[in-house]
Amino acid sequence: MADVTVVAADGGTIGSPAVNISIFGVFVLVTLVITFRASRNNKSAADYYAAGRNISGTQNGLAIAGDYLSAASFLGIAGAIAVYGYDGFLYSIGFLVAWLVALLLVAELMRNTARYTMADVLAFRMRQGPVRTAAAISTLAVSLFYLLAQMAGAGGLVTLLLGITGEAAQALVVVLVGALMIIYVLVGGMRGTTYVQIIKATLLIAGALVMTLWVLTKFGFNLSSLLGDAQAVAVEGRDVTAPGAQYGASSTSKLDFVSLGLALVLGTAGLPHVLMRFYTVPTAKDARRSVVWAIWLIGIFYLFSLVIGYGAGALVGPERILGAPGAVNSAAPLLAFELGGTILLGIIAGVAFATILAVVAGLTITASASFAHDVYASVIKKGRVSPNGEVKVARITAIVIGAVSIGLGILALQAGLNIAFLVALAFAVAASANLPTILYTLFWKRFTTQGALWSMYGGLIACIVLILFSPVVSGAPVNPATGLSPSLFQDVDFHWFPLNNPGIVSIPLSFFLGWLGTVLSKEKPDLDKNAELEVRSLTGIGAEKAVQH
Repeated sequence: MADVTVVAADGGTIGSPAVNISIFGVFVLVTLVITFRASRNNKSAADYYAAGRNISGTQNGLAIAGDYLSAASFLGIAGAIAVYGYDGFLYSIGFLVAWLVALLLVAELMRNTARYTMADVLAFRMRQGPVRTAAAISTLAVSLFYLLAQMAGAGGLVTLLLGITGEAAQALVVVLVGALMIIYVLVGGMRGTTYVQIIKATLLIAGALVMTLWVLTKFGFNLSSLLGDAQAVAVEGRDVTAPGAQYGASSTSKLDFVSLGLALVLGTAGLPHVLMRFYTVPTAKDARRSVVWAIWLIGIFYLFSLVIGYGAGALVGPERILGAPGAVNSAAPLLAFELGGTILLGIIAGVAFATILAVVAGLTITASASFAHDVYASVIKKGRVSPNGEVKVARITAIVIGAVSIGLGILALQAGLNIAFLVALAFAVAASANLPTILYTLFWKRFTTQGALWSMYGGLIACIVLILFSPVVSGAPVNPATGLSPSLFQDVDFHWFPLNNPGIVSIPLSFFLGWLGTVLSKEKPDLDKNAELEVRSLTGIGAEKAVQH
């Protein structure tokens, strides 16, 4: 394998480009066929936005897992575990525990109350215009951060497999991924996206199972032996079996870990593309069932990722991983090549590619639906727009969002950012801008429009400003392994906020601003509307009326 190692470190291809392209092509062709077939049933706005609300709880659980198990889960977390060990696995724990918040506090209540988007709940007893606008802006911000991670992951994966080294060629790869994403959304809508996500989740979990069993057979199904070998080839002085390899070097990094944990645990229940999946099922009971299915599937997958990550560390080694195109994000494909050669690499990479395409399609339809339904139809047109006109605007918005995400994805790819970390920033924005307002709306009867606006705008602005002036954007120390700073911009330093993740500041601030805006508001809360919201959210009575009208 020495010759392969040298090629990878030099930025060349891994495996056979012809085989990789062929398997990619099969995945793309199959998913496009599914999307076009699903588009035949898109006859109304409810079909385009919510798949006609006839997806079963089990199907939706698979689709949620497919939506949630993104490139960050498969590529970023495996790479983080391979390089940092225990600290990398903390991403998995945060992503999984977060579903308890969604299950206990959000899933059924949101399904009973909303029609198409998160703003349907937030604006239920508030002034429609300003609250829907704020919710749409927040949805677009979260979606763009998430899309940034997925596009960078796709570019890094294809770069690794096709041996593309020039920046222009890498940028072309991201453009092609973005174009495919836009086709999925324009043609298939939520129904097509759902079916693609179901198939993708099945393939992803099956592929992870195969790799997990293969790794364990290499070590006689002895986890201690696996961990020991991973430690033996770890970066000098780094203990990958104990906490602290990534977040224990200083008090700042420990605080950064607490901030990351808050963002991961609280962010899921505020992710607009996750919340939108609850509207595709016929009842609240199905919403609850879909979350339970998602928790089981996601939890099993993260156990697989633990073995895959340590397996990559032991069998591939952190030097090869960090030296390959895509850096930490290349750990899983490199491990697949080490285990099963060209064919397994092509299959796993194809699954990862399908993962990215399905996730970006889900994100794009959520962001475009939010603008079309909340801003265009409800605010600009005051409800005086046909469903077909609304869907047409959603499709145009999808094209614009796709173009923006392509540009940002090229920047992220060329900076070599860890996509699991980029997704963590999306969680921070969701936890800061969305979750406090959702919880206040559902559970605090005195909550007012001013409180909602202060909470959403305050959390969103604080989160984004702190990210812009953090080491994520500029000023992070150069990584000796790659010779690059992990910052988005390499040659400037204007950071003053010391933490990589702003959640520890922006999330409590958003809760505080929501409370402060409410108590200082001269507006009286609409107690009648609150009573209606409470009954509908807890019992489902009136939910069908909301769907019909």
